[in-house]
Amino acid sequence: MAPPLEHGIHTSSGTTRRSLLAGVAAAGVLGVSGCSRVATASTTNGGDLLDRLRAAGVVRLGIAGEIPFGYIDKNGELTGEAPELASAIFKRLGVDRVQPVPTDFGSLIPGLKSQQFDVVAAGMYVTPERCQQVIFADPDYQIQDSFVVKKGNPLGLHNYEDVVRKKARFCTSTGNAQIGYVVEAGYKESDILLVPDQVAGLNAVEAGRADVFAGTAVTTRAVVKKSRKAEATKPFSAIVDGKPHIDGGAFAFRPTETNLRDAFNVELHALKKSGEVLRILRPFGFTETEMTTLTAKELCAGGGAV
Repeated sequence: MAPPLEHGIHTSSGTTRRSLLAGVAAAGVLGVSGCSRVATASTTNGGDLLDRLRAAGVVRLGIAGEIPFGYIDKNGELTGEAPELASAIFKRLGVDRVQPVPTDFGSLIPGLKSQQFDVVAAGMYVTPERCQQVIFADPDYQIQDSFVVKKGNPLGLHNYEDVVRKKARFCTSTGNAQIGYVVEAGYKESDILLVPDQVAGLNAVEAGRADVFAGTAVTTRAVVKKSRKAEATKPFSAIVDGKPHIDGGAFAFRPTETNLRDAFNVELHALKKSGEVLRILRPFGFTETEMTTLTAKELCAGGGAV
């Protein structure tokens, strides 16, 4: 797990873990007690959502409860690399507060498109398939994959090809890109053990229900920190269409809101240039290696080759 963090996110007043969970139970993917849907879709060319967010003073962030990308910490506060970066960027855009809307990962794009929140702030990979449904800012990080395995890595699993060759029991989270990567390597999709998150994946490896859990290098590094039974392997690149591939994560917006996405990108690039992005992401386990010059256009076209 990531350590407790000092952070400066300004959320809606009174938001606690209990109220968030109560909201999820009461309102499904809306997830926050008293959180209503965005009133109307933008009708102006390029969208007017940024103007409406400035007037409201708050932006709703769709998060998926995944450490270190976007989650509610043990004190009931919103944190993670994406919410922290979103807070910094939206302040520069004139929106002072962020409000979390927790949902499961698979509901992020449907929830965004149905206006249940304004922006996906969950470290979502930019993929050609997702680019058909939403528009992305440029990536704020790039990342390789890694495995959670038992101490000593007894099966010698270092990439997806090893998993297939050694007939290892493979586990990852629902909706993860790692599903496609291991299937491309030759693994049978129906044999994959799907779990809700990386903690459940760690538990599956520790309990012997799986030989390996696949996730991002940052995720696996964080989740094994306090484990006595498991470790994370060295980061590696998945093979896509015969070439090593690296992923990039970014904020997602509705396709009509190009004005907001473009304004967001301007501030994102300013923070990259100043080194502020690395400063914000470093407490969550990101390093200079994860900083990126990749663009959403490249990744939407299937780029990201190492």
